[in-house]
Order: sequence, then structure tokens, then C-alpha cells
Amino acid sequence: MSELSLYGVRFYKEKYNRWYVDLPEWKGSKEDLEMVMGADVMLDFISNFKKDIKLDISTYNDNYKYKLVLIEKLETGGANYHFIYDDLNFIVWLCDVTLFVFKSFPQTIYIN
Repeated sequence: MSELSLYGVRFYKEKYNRWYVDLPEWKGSKEDLEMVMGADVMLDFISNFKKDIKLDISTYNDNYKYKLVLIEKLETGGANYHFIYDDLNFIVWLCDVTLFVFKSFPQTIYIN
């Protein structure tokens, strides 16, 4: 897989504290873009509970603050990752929209 960096990816929180990724090129449903199962917790943590955040996301480390490390790809769809920041470590599930963005489930995703 080639290295990929995305700069200024926007995530926003709507009614009932639901997080979504702003991905205008996505042709599927908005529900597919909802951040759930740990991804919402990760965004609350990174944003310090704000309602909107822009993040730089990369498949290579260029002094990035946070990282997601692949645990397993799931037969039912998506993949589980460890979110790692200092001593903080919890599981985040990323759906198949990740495949749309990266063309695979990267071994490591770096976030700043």
C-alpha cells in the first residue's frame, strides 16, 4: 500500500452527540459516515468535547500525536483498531468507509 495523507478532514457532532466525518465525495448514506463504537469516544477525547474538529490523517508517521493500530479485520465488515495516545489505549471500530478512503485497512493510521 502506498502512503497517504489527508489534511484538514472535518468531523462534526450533530443532535444527540453523534459524530460524522465530512466526506463530500461519499455517494452512500449519511449514516455510513457516523463515527461509532469507540470512534466517537476518540473524537470527544481529541476535540476536548467540542462539536467540530479538523484532523490530519496519514498512513505514515510525521510527528503525529495519536495513532490507530490495526487489531483485526472483521468478516462482518470494518476493522478493530487500538487507539493509542501515551498510556491511553482503547478499541475503535472503523467501518468500510475506511476502504473508500484508504483502499485498504492500513496497519497504522496516524492522527494529528
